Amino acid sequence: MAAARREMGAESATAEREIVISRVIDAPQELVFEAFTEVRHLSRWWGPDGFTTTTRSFEFREGGEWVFVLHGPDGTDYSEWIGWTRIVPPERIELLHGETRDDPDAFESVLTFAAAGAATRIVMRTVFPTRELRDEAAEKYHAIEGGEQTLGSLAAYVTDLARKGAES
Repeated sequence: MAAARREMGAESATAEREIVISRVIDAPQELVFEAFTEVRHLSRWWGPDGFTTTTRSFEFREGGEWVFVLHGPDGTDYSEWIGWTRIVPPERIELLHGETRDDPDAFESVLTFAAAGAATRIVMRTVFPTRELRDEAAEKYHAIEGGEQTLGSLAAYVTDLARKGAES
C-alpha cells in the first residue's frame, strides 16, 4: 500500500515501520546536499517551525557525528545525536538518529537527492526499530508534520542561497 502511494506521487507516506517524506526544491542538487554538510547551514534551517538548534559537536563524514540540542518553541530542549553511516555526495546520506549514541530506540534515515531539471527532489525515508516507535513518533511528536516543516525550511533556505548566488 505504501509503495503504491509513493508511486502515485504522495508527498508523505508511512509503512509498517517507516515514514517517508519528499519535496522538490527549486535549487541545484549540489547546493541542497551542501546544506547538510556544515553547521553554518544546518543551524539556519534544521527542525520544525519555531525550533532552533544549538550544536555541541559536528563532524560530517562517515563515522562522524552531530550532537545538538533542539530547542522547542515552548522552551523544551531535546538532546539529539546523529551518526553519519554513509555519505555519497551529492546523492545520498544515511544516518542513525537518537537522543544519544547508545539510544536503543534510535532510527535509521536515508536521504536521497536527485536532480529534477534545475531543481532537486529530496526523499527522506526513516525506518524505526518497531511499528510502535514509528507510531509514537508520528502521533506524539508529529514526525510527519515536523519532517515536512523541516524540508520546507530547507527549501526556503537553499532557494534563497541559490537566488543570492544568481544575483552575484
